[in-house]
Amino acid sequence: MAPADAEDPAADGHAAGRIAVPGAPPPPGTAWPLPPGLHPLGLGGARDGLLRVPATLPPDRALPLIVMLHGATGDAARTLRRLAPIADSALVMLPESLGQSWDVLEGGYGPDIARIEAALRRILAAWPVDPQRIAVAGFSDGASYALSLALMNGSLFTHALAFSPGFVAPMRLEGRPRLFLSHGTEDAVLSIEHCSRRLVPKLQRAGYPVIYREFAGGHTLPAEIAVTALAFLMAAQGTAQGTVQGTARGAD
Repeated sequence: MAPADAEDPAADGHAAGRIAVPGAPPPPGTAWPLPPGLHPLGLGGARDGLLRVPATLPPDRALPLIVMLHGATGDAARTLRRLAPIADSALVMLPESLGQSWDVLEGGYGPDIARIEAALRRILAAWPVDPQRIAVAGFSDGASYALSLALMNGSLFTHALAFSPGFVAPMRLEGRPRLFLSHGTEDAVLSIEHCSRRLVPKLQRAGYPVIYREFAGGHTLPAEIAVTALAFLMAAQGTAQGTVQGTARGAD
């Protein structure tokens, strides 16, 4: 899968989709900076975002981190409800786009990348995050953005969890993150035929480890799909990948 700026080796920075987060997270056992529950992300402004601290994970273990991105016109609170079945299994960062959707759809990468980077720098400096389980996830436009961010920042994001994505638009490629995609066979917003059934084979041919799940339903995130995505995130590295079929045919 060729990046959009494949002929411009000088492209760099936020406009090229780069997220720079130096250093390693604190070790397991580090005291959590905040108690379990919901907290402002701390970016400021009307579109701040949320940080969800799990209530059921032991404080002496490394925390999986899920960066969950909303769909068009969405917000952090509504997106958290979509992730509710698995929200207590990870530290969940829920940024909000500055516009109605993410910057790549509103003029190009840059402003939202910078805010996501700032939040990640703060979280990864303070929280004992598991560096082998840092996932960028999203629904609808957020799923497309999550896939794009993962492909451009594979040295940071170990996984991408894309629920009903429409496209992928990397400016450059880095690493080989593990990818989970799901899509409803009756999706009337982003057609499965024009979206995931085209995306998945391209990602597989490009050499990415992909799990793909179709389900009977529309433009939504069923609880069982969220649970399956969490299992994918928590699985040992090197487990089998491939197309996982739901009630409809797989992408192959």
